[in-house]
Amino acid sequence: MKFFIDTANLDQIREAQELGVLDGVTTNPSLMAKEGITGRNNILKHYVDICNIVDGDVSAEVIATEFNAIVKEGEELAELHDQIVVKVPMIKDGVKALKYFSDKGIRTNCTLVFSAGQALLAAKAGATYVSPFIGRLDDISTDGLNLIAEIRHIYDNYAFETQILAASIRHTMHVIDCAKVGADVMTGGLSSITGLLKHPLTDIGLEKFLADYKKGN
Repeated sequence: MKFFIDTANLDQIREAQELGVLDGVTTNPSLMAKEGITGRNNILKHYVDICNIVDGDVSAEVIATEFNAIVKEGEELAELHDQIVVKVPMIKDGVKALKYFSDKGIRTNCTLVFSAGQALLAAKAGATYVSPFIGRLDDISTDGLNLIAEIRHIYDNYAFETQILAASIRHTMHVIDCAKVGADVMTGGLSSITGLLKHPLTDIGLEKFLADYKKGN
């Protein structure tokens, strides 16, 4: 399973990268704004800054919702850096753009996916990644993990190469559960990754080991 971090915060990206387990980054206009990154030129520069920190894929989201505008914006994003993956919304013109980008060899991430049918369309159109938002489904009392399992089953039936990127990860158990049902990638906040480090028995055991070592020295 690949670990992506969902943020525009460079310090958090560096921390995850230094941990040695980071495979990529996802971000969006809301996360950019949260870090005070506004204006087209500043946003584009920030994407490049992120690419210069991480080794893997960086999803950069288009704002446009009309086919020609999505294509223009997506091509501009793809030219920024080899690691850029163009993030396209799950709408009719978005699906058309996924097919266009796929034919051009531009990698894509289909975002805002909330059903197996949407994920099937994205895979048929050649998306590199599909992003089901499991946390947002959980927020409305719908089983987000079941959606991951459904998509995994469908993709395996037809050997689709599209990777399932579990998005809107809320906590560490989301990460574990997504790994159990076969998500290819998870993306969440830094705490969803570093939280996997924690266990009280590890802390207790380490404390005892150190205490016993000090006794003998």
